[in-house]
Amino acid sequence: MKKDIGDSISNKVYEYRVLARLSQQELANQVGVSKQTIFVMEKGNYVPTLLLAYRISAFFNVDVNEIFSYVKGNDQNDN
Repeated sequence: MKKDIGDSISNKVYEYRVLARLSQQELANQVGVSKQTIFVMEKGNYVPTLLLAYRISAFFNVDVNEIFSYVKGNDQNDN
């Protein structure tokens, strides 16, 4: 059985988008996804593919690590 270790990816997509004065739809059009994808990503309910993460960081002209961060979880099954 696969263990859920709780790792996640946090992001600053909302902050970058607002600073650029873009709507969710405008950003979505620029990176080739739906407005809904941007919405759920900003809410933290969707982890983008590596390709999408790089598209977003390239659009904002920053390193991917400036927008996306790995958050290590805890393995609850370890003793």
